Formats: sequence, C-alpha cells, structure tokens
Amino acid sequence: MKNTLIAPSVLAADFANLQRDIEMINASEADWFHIDIMDGVFVPNISFGMPVLEAITKHAKKTIDVHLMIVDPDRYIKTFADLGATILTVHYEACTHLHRTLQAIKAEGMQAGVALNPHTNIALLEDVIQDIDLVCIMSVNPGFGGQSFIENTYKKVQKLKELIVQKGATTLIEIDGGVTNKNAVQLVEAGADVLVAGSYVFKAQNPTETIADLKNLTKN
Repeated sequence: MKNTLIAPSVLAADFANLQRDIEMINASEADWFHIDIMDGVFVPNISFGMPVLEAITKHAKKTIDVHLMIVDPDRYIKTFADLGATILTVHYEACTHLHRTLQAIKAEGMQAGVALNPHTNIALLEDVIQDIDLVCIMSVNPGFGGQSFIENTYKKVQKLKELIVQKGATTLIEIDGGVTNKNAVQLVEAGADVLVAGSYVFKAQNPTETIADLKNLTKN
C-alpha cells in the first residue's frame, strides 16, 4: 500500500489565526507543512518572509517543506536552513547553476527540491535527477492560490516517473496547485508521492476531515 503524503499549503491559511491553523495541521493526518515564499519578482505576488516562517516553525511539529518562488534563491539557502526548513525547493527557471544550488542546499543539511513551471520540460532534469530529493510539478501557474488544475500535469508526472525509474533515483514527485478529491487518485496513479492542497483544505467546512479524506482516498 502506497503512503501518499499530504502537505497543506499554509499560503491558504487564515493569517489572522495562523497558530490555530498550524495546530490544526499538527493534529490532523497531514504529513508536511508546505510553505510558499514569494518575492513579487519571480512571481507577481508577495507572500510572507522570514519572520512569519520563524513563527510557523516554532509551532509546527511536522516536516517543513519550503517552496521558494524567488529570484536568486542561493542568497538565502543558509537562512532557510537556520529557520528550520526540512526540504528547500528552488525553481528550475530561477537557477543559473542548478547543480551547484542543489549541492549548497544539501551542504546545509536540508533535502533539495526543484520546482518546474507548467511550460518547463521534464527532460531538462535528466542530468541532475539523482541529485534531487523532490521534484515539485506546478499544476497551476505559480504565484496565486485558487487556480484551476492544468490537465497536462498527468502526462508530465508519468514522464517524470519514467525518468526517475530509468535513472535509478529515489526522487519524490510533488504536485502543487488545484489538488482536490477529483484529481488526487489519478495523480497518485500517474506517480505522485506528495499532494499539496491549499484552498481545498483551508476553505473546507472541516479542514481536518478534508485532509483525512485525501489521505484515505490515496491509500490504495
């Protein structure tokens, strides 16, 4: 039985009640906290920065999965390690020297992730897949919550899974954007290991139950 990991996206939480929502995730069946850092340059939006992440990690009791949607992420690798990130994901499109960035992330004791925008081809990871702990496939355009899921994602996940198997890598596949109970099973069948869910969880009447449902749905 495959254990699909569920990672609620804190970007969709109620920032006026952030501690309450963090404690909800701690008490739920969720596996990770997914935290999007946006700079208003790489993506149009600005999310939150280091002080908010520090406040989150103070209360969070699960894996901290940090997704950097910023230009020049290398400047902040040590900072995010110091703030308690378990996994640090950078965008392929933001890294001139991706291999060097991955090594720098690992040197700080974190797992290294690479995110791909919807237009970015899986084949571009062929030479570094064995150095990547997690590939985050963007199933919406990065920068905004609440967007519709891009259907081409299923094929992209299958191609990535083939590459991982072919290279004998242990890379996890994460899906970020528009994940609901309507596409979760198909994504897992295509090869996804981690599902990020934002609006779907936090706008639900009962977020804890919604997380449990996603977890049960993707168990087989």
